[in-house]
Amino acid sequence: MYNLPKTHISSEEIVSYLKSEMSLRQVYQKILSQKLIHHVAQERGIFVTTEEIQDEADRQRREERLEKAADTMAWLAQQFVSPDDWEVGIRNRLLAKKVAETLFSQDVEKFFIQNRLEFEQVILYKIIISCEKLAQEIYYQIEEGEISFYEAAHLYDIDENRRKKCGYEGKIYRWSLPPNIAAIVFNATSQQLIGPIKTEQGYHLLMVEELRSAELTSQIYEEILNNMFQQWLAAEVECLLQ
Repeated sequence: MYNLPKTHISSEEIVSYLKSEMSLRQVYQKILSQKLIHHVAQERGIFVTTEEIQDEADRQRREERLEKAADTMAWLAQQFVSPDDWEVGIRNRLLAKKVAETLFSQDVEKFFIQNRLEFEQVILYKIIISCEKLAQEIYYQIEEGEISFYEAAHLYDIDENRRKKCGYEGKIYRWSLPPNIAAIVFNATSQQLIGPIKTEQGYHLLMVEELRSAELTSQIYEEILNNMFQQWLAAEVECLLQ
């Protein structure tokens, strides 16, 4: 281990490094984004209260399991952040959420209704096999009850993580699947075996555990709202950079 003496890193060195890594534009965009958010908030009378900042700070402390004030200070020191810096960051994030809500909350439900099908979900299991002949053989073995889908996934899937989960992919939105696969999956019945379907990854065997109709949950609401806000923010910042 090299005994490099502790030295102060200047702001000029940081900027120089960002330039050398071709990362300065991204940082510039983030700073402009924050300035734009503050400008809109000021125009619309949007603000963040001390109580809201405290609640969010407490939530972060619980998440990081920081039980004592000393633990919090040590955690901040590791990030090279002062308590004031931390508070500014919390305020900025809360302000961004409030601006997003003000600008786009009235459009979320309309977008959801127009794109309802895309928010249908499936609880899906998947096996991907590199060889077509083997995929077909496994399909027939599962069909005949010689092996379960879960056992086959554990033994044959090309992805180690999926093997460990016996093929479990999770709750998948329709929009996140390729259109040809989504059309098949969302017309399937529970426990139906599908495949083999060829893609660039290999030959897919799929099993639908459950289909779930689209519902505007709080999670989906937040996803739509955030996507609208981020698209707007990116477009506005791009205009400012031109």
